[in-house]
Amino acid sequence: MAKGLLLVGEPMGMLIAQSEGSLDSVSGYSLAVAGAEFNVATGAARLGHYVSYVTKLGNDPFGKLIARTLRNNKIDDNNVLYSDEKTTGFMLKSKVSKGDPEIFYFRKGSAASTLNADDIEKIDFSKFSHIHLTGIFPALTDDTRSAVLALIKKAKDQGLFISFDPNLRPQLWPSQEVMVKTLNEYATYADLVLPGCGEGKILCNTEDPSKINDFYMNLGAKMVVTKLGPDGALVRDGDKEYTVPGFIIDKVVDTVGAGDGFACGVITGLMEDLPLQSAVERACAIGAIQCTFAGDNEGLPTPELLKQFMDSHKRVAL
Repeated sequence: MAKGLLLVGEPMGMLIAQSEGSLDSVSGYSLAVAGAEFNVATGAARLGHYVSYVTKLGNDPFGKLIARTLRNNKIDDNNVLYSDEKTTGFMLKSKVSKGDPEIFYFRKGSAASTLNADDIEKIDFSKFSHIHLTGIFPALTDDTRSAVLALIKKAKDQGLFISFDPNLRPQLWPSQEVMVKTLNEYATYADLVLPGCGEGKILCNTEDPSKINDFYMNLGAKMVVTKLGPDGALVRDGDKEYTVPGFIIDKVVDTVGAGDGFACGVITGLMEDLPLQSAVERACAIGAIQCTFAGDNEGLPTPELLKQFMDSHKRVAL
């Protein structure tokens, strides 16, 4: 099986405010592309991996921007579908000097929200060894939930390594009960689960990282990496559990995209046959790098820049 990474998600146009202030008061925006899975795809492609993205876009300016951005980042767009009836989702993001930015989505009824299980039948799984999923795309509609379930079952049948990041977006789900039930069902298919402690509180009824690891190992995961923010991660690999410390940075500019960078680091490390501990060290580094950039994916490094960062930055003392 060829070593390629498959992702499914909703990439969106992103309008980033050029000055600080509420979204209804700023006058200028710059244009970019956003989306958790898009960030992971971009990071993996920058590190030299073959990556393909499954989504549906509208035949509109945002759709054309996203398709061009995928190609410019060397991400295969052969699994991108297009709709003449539905438009591409987009979002607004405020500019801040402290704290997290304000975000507002225009994604209801988007083209991506109509991707369904029938669309998954067209994918050639023979090109891929790994698939990465998050909890964002299935939150959109019944169609996207059926598409992700079909994708994860087919990936399991084809022997792909499945990584899953819950990446909770409660506001997108019909209810918390549906969110918890659906995401924990997907986790039963995953080889690797990448929760955070806050997500553990909602999905596993605990913020204790060791108990979160227990929860997902008991659901069938081979490995669980619970993120500890700037402190790093608590790793469960079979019977072994250990902490991988985070990297120290001078200033946090924006935490958006840090978790996606982390996921990219673990996945690409495993695709390169690194030991899990080394893959998580890479993940901590990319997550830290992401925090030093204002954009969601501009900071995702090349192999050379990643090595340079890891060689020059100290780690959190355990």
